[in-house]
Amino acid sequence: MSRTTFSGRAANLLSTRFGAVARALSRVHERLYTRFGGTRFGRYMGRPVVRLTVRGRVSGEPRSVLLMLVRDGDDLLVCGSNGGNPQAPNWWRNLVAAGEGEVRVVGERWPVTARVVTDAEEHARRWARLVAVYPDFHSYQALAGRRLPIAVLSRRGTSAGR
Repeated sequence: MSRTTFSGRAANLLSTRFGAVARALSRVHERLYTRFGGTRFGRYMGRPVVRLTVRGRVSGEPRSVLLMLVRDGDDLLVCGSNGGNPQAPNWWRNLVAAGEGEVRVVGERWPVTARVVTDAEEHARRWARLVAVYPDFHSYQALAGRRLPIAVLSRRGTSAGR
């Protein structure tokens, strides 16, 4: 089965139109996940999720988002894909500004430091790991028209994953 790829105006239309529905579903899912302390609703579209909480860069208030859980050794990987939208998501900008946060996976919480992957070779390696766990990142990359950023989340107090 071949993948259909979109480009240009059609990609932006699909990304933004379906993005609103996806955001609404994600908000409901995140509320349910929070309500049950991460012990239920720990999967989204059949895949495990991580709840990332970081301080808002403007408000200073904690902001949470559910993301696909991608482990890479002791670290977690997150991608600022925004579902293929041309702009990075707000949670990404907050994470970069804060440089740290807290994650929750299946009821367990721990503080993390964040490091944006800038080296091309490391980005390629980490990207391969991301798409191995969640192949839809390929579609998001095609829609976005930008190189999707990756951050490594390491338990606070340990060295950032290299």
